[in-house]
Amino acid sequence: MHRLPLAIIAFLWLVGLVAQSPHGPGLTISCEQCHSPSGWSIDYNALRFNHDRKTDFALEGAHELTSCTSCHQDLSFKGAPEDCASCHTDLHNQTVGNDCARCHTSQSWLVAEIPEIHEQNGFALTGSHSNLSCTECHTDANPLNFFPVGNDCYSCHSDDYASTESPNHQQAGYSLDCTECHTPLGFGWDSENINHDFFPLTQGHDIADCTRCHTTGNYADASPDCVSCHQQDYLATQDPNHQAAGFSTDCINCHTIAPDWTPAAINHDFFPLTQGHDISDCARCHTTGNYGDTSPDCVSCHQQDYLATQDPNHQVSGFSTDCTRCHTTAPGWTPADINHDFFPLTQGHNLQDCMQCHTSGNYADASPDCVSCHQTDYDGTQDPNHQSAGFSTDCATCHTTAPGWTPATVNHDFFPLTQGHNLQDCTQCHTSGNYADASPECVSCHQADYNATQNPNHQSAGFSNDCASCHTTAPGWTPATVDHDFFPLTLGHNIQDCTRCHTTGNYADASAECVSCHQTDYNQTSNPNHQAANFPTDCVACHTTNPGWTPVNWDHDSQYFPIYSGRHRGEWSSCTECHTNPNDFAVFSCFSCHGQTKTDEQHQDVNGYTYDSMACLECHPDGTKP
Repeated sequence: MHRLPLAIIAFLWLVGLVAQSPHGPGLTISCEQCHSPSGWSIDYNALRFNHDRKTDFALEGAHELTSCTSCHQDLSFKGAPEDCASCHTDLHNQTVGNDCARCHTSQSWLVAEIPEIHEQNGFALTGSHSNLSCTECHTDANPLNFFPVGNDCYSCHSDDYASTESPNHQQAGYSLDCTECHTPLGFGWDSENINHDFFPLTQGHDIADCTRCHTTGNYADASPDCVSCHQQDYLATQDPNHQAAGFSTDCINCHTIAPDWTPAAINHDFFPLTQGHDISDCARCHTTGNYGDTSPDCVSCHQQDYLATQDPNHQVSGFSTDCTRCHTTAPGWTPADINHDFFPLTQGHNLQDCMQCHTSGNYADASPDCVSCHQTDYDGTQDPNHQSAGFSTDCATCHTTAPGWTPATVNHDFFPLTQGHNLQDCTQCHTSGNYADASPECVSCHQADYNATQNPNHQSAGFSNDCASCHTTAPGWTPATVDHDFFPLTLGHNIQDCTRCHTTGNYADASAECVSCHQTDYNQTSNPNHQAANFPTDCVACHTTNPGWTPVNWDHDSQYFPIYSGRHRGEWSSCTECHTNPNDFAVFSCFSCHGQTKTDEQHQDVNGYTYDSMACLECHPDGTKP
């Protein structure tokens, strides 16, 4: 009677043992994803497990045809490597790195983009290099070893360089960088592609025999300076004698590279030969025969003209010896155009008789200051008296150059005369008669207005005596605008009676902190008790300025714990369900909803688990499973 139950227990144990998955507890997908009821063998055509979507390794190309066990060494299907080198033997022996995907695809091992890969490595297979087999450069005994070969020409062509005789590259000191003379796009070493751009071989320099210039046999020491080849030409030239004239030995200053030195073009741009200077006989200016010591200064040629001129007398008047200040290069010195831009001759200054201003006859000592000519006008003006009023002696401050000093415009931009300040009688502000000592500060004129104002009393309230802080310049001081931007008067703070907040009558000592007005509201609030809960006294942390303190914006979700979103949304009706101590909202409990027994069962495998609400929050900061 007792053997039957024991047999049943043994059978159930055996079934449970057999039913254990050979894939281990880590593989949690259902069996039918891979197997069918007909047996445990896998039909890859009916396989429902999506390797591309459910793993980080997409099965493409040859990987689609590979059995699972080729990569997964046991039935747990864990730890399969994703790098190529873990599965595929490196036949290149680390000569090209271990990233097979740089050259190969998952379709096959054949490489179709060798030129592109080579270009990425800094050496494009162009010209004659495009016809070479890999082993012609990569010469290792193992043809699959591609040890790096230098990208510089000489690393492969040192023998070509050493054996070349026409010309002998070594003796000539040629560069080891073949591309300086030869093009990598060509299919041979022909000299037609020699890059001689640093010294263009054109016209008279277009010489087939290189030794005409490279006389030493060393191609590296030929100088690009003209005189290195043409010293004898320079010395032998007599019309004019270049050496005696001190001409430059840089032939291109005057000559082109055309054969026979013609045409020769003298670059005289540093001193343009225009109009009166357009002289065919160079000796007219270059009188010494030495072209190097001629000065470009006007007076070097025209000193006698300067001294002999009497209308006006340039020397006595102190005129500049730089003739271009007034004259062009036209013959006869006409037209002469005096550049008077430093003192524009407009309106009343547009005088034909220069002596009206240049009274001494010396044009150099006339001052551009107004008072140098108009001191008498300044002293004699009585309406108003410029001297006693302390007006500036710079007439242009108020006057134009129009005759009669009119119209006169006083520049009062430093103190705009708008609205109530737009007065025709200047003495209403300039009471002393001295226009220089009037202050632009409001209180200098409006102290009595400030002292007498009672609604509100500006003086006792400590208002600023800078009237522009609140008032415009409109007559009657209205409209007045108090700039209350430092404490916006919005919603519940939009109060017409200022004394509601400024209770002392002194507007300067009102605090901008919420608690200065709302301490009683804070103390009396019981739902929840702000004082006991140790809420901040900065009301704007939760409230707007709406009357009635609503709506309240308590950002519980982002600051503390999500109760308006996630799994706790709608699971509570009052704060005290979690905050069990109404006098201290820092205290909370998770166990009014989540009992100990259920919690212990769920956490029996959690190391260091304690039955404590703070421990709950550490593992479940957003209320979800970790």
